[in-house]
Amino acid sequence: MIEYVTVSDVDTLLGPDWAGSGDKDLAVYQANAYLNTLRFKSWETQPETVTRAGAELAKEAAAGRLYADQTPAIKRKKVKADTVESETEYQDGAVPTSGAMSFISALLAPWIIKAAAVQFLRKV
Repeated sequence: MIEYVTVSDVDTLLGPDWAGSGDKDLAVYQANAYLNTLRFKSWETQPETVTRAGAELAKEAAAGRLYADQTPAIKRKKVKADTVESETEYQDGAVPTSGAMSFISALLAPWIIKAAAVQFLRKV
């Protein structure tokens, strides 16, 4: 596994108390695991924004939010007071995104390789 961020990097960027009561080593390991699932453009020196995104991911992991269960977005909610009725419909495939993950995505966006469309070649 490629190590994009270290505990030392996160301490430098976010201060020594970034993990709260969380496990710093595990949080950084989870951040690196997350970053290893992405396809990055090549670089000679790792961009500062990728290191910062790794630090923010580690902070989320230390707080238990990086790989936490998530509730999908609500499509429709119906509540009836008389004779108590409640109904909730979730959007298909929808997962809420936290502000922290939106920030991390923005930091990584310039460096992520977008999935290319499939091209069909025809032999003439």
